[in-house]
Amino acid sequence: MKLVSWNVNGVRAVLGKGFREYFEAEAADAVCLQETKARPEQVDLGWMEGYHAVWNAAEKPGYSGTAIFSKRKPKSVRLGIGVAEHDTEGRVITVDLGSFYLVNVYTPNAQHELRRLGYRQRWDADFLKYVKGLEAEKPVAFCGDLNVAHEEIDLARPKQNRKNPGFTDEERAGFSNLVGAGFIDTFREYEKGGGHYSWWSYRGGARGRNVGWRIDYWCVSQALRRRLRKSHIQPEVMGSDHCPVVMELR
Repeated sequence: MKLVSWNVNGVRAVLGKGFREYFEAEAADAVCLQETKARPEQVDLGWMEGYHAVWNAAEKPGYSGTAIFSKRKPKSVRLGIGVAEHDTEGRVITVDLGSFYLVNVYTPNAQHELRRLGYRQRWDADFLKYVKGLEAEKPVAFCGDLNVAHEEIDLARPKQNRKNPGFTDEERAGFSNLVGAGFIDTFREYEKGGGHYSWWSYRGGARGRNVGWRIDYWCVSQALRRRLRKSHIQPEVMGSDHCPVVMELR
């Protein structure tokens, strides 16, 4: 089973940058998109045959949003995490794929001058509580733009970015809490070295110089570890300031 996650930074924009060709070539069992910035009726995806689509658009037009396209029809669908403070921005979709829950998440950014850091900490705690609640029913695989580089190895310039959004002690601790609760950062099961990133600034030719951050993840419950076959990043895929991250399960 091949599962793809990609922050497309606007699904309507990425459609003109090779998204269809990528989607059809990958032929994934499920594709999870973040930062869709659109409602489904605004996007022409009539070519996407054989997939069941689930959208969670933000109340604010052109902002945030998530979508899942799966070959398997979900047994159930949940939008949001059941916390009113968090559920207006279209940031979480959960689908039941039978043997596990698939959760697509676009984690809030702490923003300039960390003005949203307090909110981000509440989000991290509530999201962890949510996925652990799901896990009490069956294993969980969650993916998406988590807006944090966990360790220094996960970004090109850790010293210069200490206390910047995405690399504060508080945000890193939030990810550590996910790992401490038993969820596996699947990419690190296969790659222990540095230089592997999933997001690059548009400024200063950062992508060409590979000055990036690894902030997009596939994480799974311990019960899914035995099914892991591969987890990798696709930096060669263009169209967004993020690239896709892919996980394969037996």
